[in-house]
Amino acid sequence: MLRAITLNLNGVRSAASKGAFAWLARSRADVICVQELKAQERDLAALAIPRGFSAYYHCARKRGYSGVGIYARRMPDRVQCGLGIEDIDAEGRYLQADFGTLSVISVYLPSGSSSPERQAVKFRFMERFFPHLARLRAGAREVLLCGDWNIAHREIDLKNWRANQKNSGFLPEERTWLTRVFDELGFVDVFRRLDHRPERYTWWSNRGQARAKNVGWRIDYQIATPGLAATARAATIYTRKRFSDHAPLTIDFEHAH
Repeated sequence: MLRAITLNLNGVRSAASKGAFAWLARSRADVICVQELKAQERDLAALAIPRGFSAYYHCARKRGYSGVGIYARRMPDRVQCGLGIEDIDAEGRYLQADFGTLSVISVYLPSGSSSPERQAVKFRFMERFFPHLARLRAGAREVLLCGDWNIAHREIDLKNWRANQKNSGFLPEERTWLTRVFDELGFVDVFRRLDHRPERYTWWSNRGQARAKNVGWRIDYQIATPGLAATARAATIYTRKRFSDHAPLTIDFEHAH
């Protein structure tokens, strides 16, 4: 059995103060992918990691910004920080840990909601990330990409889809790109394979009563190669406690790890 969790922390210190690490320690996960650390390596050394895990990070150069991490119960055979693309790697958006024939990746796609300039950065990221995804898919390894992709794929994946068709995260170009990841490359949206219900979200705006009213978006994914996806048995979005503006997504695979 392989239990994988992905969670955008929206600040590792903030999430820790809200009990995220105590919850993760009890989660019986094998691998935990986190995004938006908003911390540097030296800051992270002082934080308690979930007991029984080793920790790996790819931090942004800019303080208090972005950054991804992987907590693993088993020591990886190899860890890759970044994509080898200077401007992307400066923002700490990609971390890969290899375990035998399985690669687990914590990924954090840019948000384009703050400005047209950041939307352009997001499109440029997507353009250059796609060939990397194609190479992963062409390889012999099973791959699990966990993280905040900042894109709601279909109308079912956000509450107010009609009002958001011209907003970052639900633009036609973004949705088409994600469809290509699934249909052209053959990756699988594992949560949707298991759960076809509406109103299953992983992120809510801090504005208004979005979380209380479940006015959310599903932008956090576990995306896998077909062989691994076929072994997925259960998916859970944990919403009872609030560690961040995102909720943890847990998936159990019948995969030897």
